[in-house]
Amino acid sequence: MFGLFKKFKDGFAKTLTALSEKTGGLFGGRKIDASSLETLEEALYTADFGVETTAEILAEIKAAYKAEKELRGQDAAAIGAAVLKRVLAGAEGTLGVLAASANPTVIAMIGVNGSGKTTTSAKLAWRLKQDGKTVTLAACDTFRAAAVEQLRTWATRLDLELIASHTGADAAAVAFDAWQAAKARGRDYLIVDTAGRLHTKGHLMEELAKIRRVLQKNDPTAPQHRWLVVDGSLGSNSIEQARVFHQSFGLTGLVVTKLDGTSRGGALVGIYRQLKIPIYFLGLGEQAEDLQPFSVDNYVKAVFGLGE
Repeated sequence: MFGLFKKFKDGFAKTLTALSEKTGGLFGGRKIDASSLETLEEALYTADFGVETTAEILAEIKAAYKAEKELRGQDAAAIGAAVLKRVLAGAEGTLGVLAASANPTVIAMIGVNGSGKTTTSAKLAWRLKQDGKTVTLAACDTFRAAAVEQLRTWATRLDLELIASHTGADAAAVAFDAWQAAKARGRDYLIVDTAGRLHTKGHLMEELAKIRRVLQKNDPTAPQHRWLVVDGSLGSNSIEQARVFHQSFGLTGLVVTKLDGTSRGGALVGIYRQLKIPIYFLGLGEQAEDLQPFSVDNYVKAVFGLGE
């Protein structure tokens, strides 16, 4: 558990640093005052927690300050963490028990180019393999020249089973073949890395819909999971992106990446608050083990500098 929290703490270091630089150590042991509350408001906006969540955090801290003038920074941090926990109630996605009827269980990875979707697909396959599951990867981002080779490189490095074709191949055909192979080999999961052209482009949406239709020829319930991979450094700008994909495909989960490289670690709060799509994993670094299951408790403690 300590190791897992350290991943979160390190991954959200830039967000915590941004908060502490703005607040001048407000979340330390010293007493807070009226001016420091104004600074805190600016810091929360900078971290991209959003208008509603920032207002709630400030309202509760101000109420506590009004009742107790000796309120200290750590007390304020604990109040902020409690508000975030309440806002994020139900946000933790869990794969749960494998359904006997879905063999393999299909996870379609969706997202625009640059979100980290392809590398996240490989990291997810590796994590499931570490958990004792059998996994097949399908390289269905056949439009982007480097995507198939990128996934192949990761598959080789992590010793993962990959079904791939050439750049420009029919993505739906690759998905169909990959499902057949995963079924024949008795795999638990099939992870489908899809194309990532801009979400505003109709042809991308049609390609994703085609992949879904082809998978459903094999299994009417596939893909059981449709996860959007979101670049966390985009902050609240990613909410509209998620909304568009959700309207088209009924997203069942989110993976938020690149959080270790941004001070806008509050953005995932706004995404969940707006769309109520569970968050399954966070990308907190470059290595395979840096894809970590989302934990509300670890997240709120990491961004507010609580815990060990």
